Amino acid sequence: MFNPRTLSTDQQVALLFLILFGLLTLATAAVAWSVARSESSDTLGHRRQRLLRDLRAMWVGAIIFWVAWVSGPIGATLAFGLLSFFALREFITLAHTRRGDHRSLLLAFFVVLPLQYLIAGGRHFDLFTVFVPVYVFLAIPVVSALAGDPERFLERNAKIQWGIMVCVYGLSHAPALLLLEFGGIKGQGAFLLFFLVMVTVAAQLAQEVASRWLRRRPVARLIDRDFSFRAWAVGVLAAALVGLLLFWITPFKAGQALTMAAIAGAAGTLGEFVMKALKKDAGVRWWGNTASVTGAVGLLDRVAPICFAAPVFFHSVRWYFQG
Repeated sequence: MFNPRTLSTDQQVALLFLILFGLLTLATAAVAWSVARSESSDTLGHRRQRLLRDLRAMWVGAIIFWVAWVSGPIGATLAFGLLSFFALREFITLAHTRRGDHRSLLLAFFVVLPLQYLIAGGRHFDLFTVFVPVYVFLAIPVVSALAGDPERFLERNAKIQWGIMVCVYGLSHAPALLLLEFGGIKGQGAFLLFFLVMVTVAAQLAQEVASRWLRRRPVARLIDRDFSFRAWAVGVLAAALVGLLLFWITPFKAGQALTMAAIAGAAGTLGEFVMKALKKDAGVRWWGNTASVTGAVGLLDRVAPICFAAPVFFHSVRWYFQG
């Protein structure tokens, strides 16, 4: 019986990307054929066009992931650092800041962001864990206060802190997985990152499909009319099943992989729901409504689940293997 764990690391990587790009090719061909057959006025045709655009974005993400994999931990860390920069820029663009926030924003973009990734790159994980939620969260309001602008002080600083928490702190945990080396996962960090991305995407897609097919019982109608606990449970179950299928690339046993995948999928889908609430508050349908502002329309929409799932998954792995 074929056992993927008997393959060498290079062979496992080749098999993973063969599966990934093979599935994307089949899905793209199927959707493109369906779009070609549908009429432009057909509502279903518009949905297929939207699905095709999503598949194109997944192709871009898969290629970026492959390039990051080939370039090693340093290249992946730089790539995610750039993603953090553009995601934070999208977030701040809609945060309605004032002139008195300029110093705090400079601190966030050009000090906090690179330092967080440098700390991760140096494998100083104890400092990495507390740098943003302790030191940065205390420093940001101090810097803002020194600007002498008290108007909506708490609201303005909370927005900047939350943007840093999601776009920098949360997303930085994804490349940090590449650098984990202890116990049973020495040299397995890249596989853990692949595992995280796949189960998070599976949960997101399954929840979207379930929300369309199941009878809608929205939990928070004013935030998202499609979000329900039943659809969310379907997404978590899909993540768990994908994690079970991919357990051979991780140091987990089958049951452990299923549990870790469910945790990551649950965190990612709930995180996306939270970001929808923020978009409702900002009065926009998606992050980065104007391409000329960020250069990457909707980037935060695509990475938001990872921003929430990555820290939960990272610390779950560390706790399990070091506990």
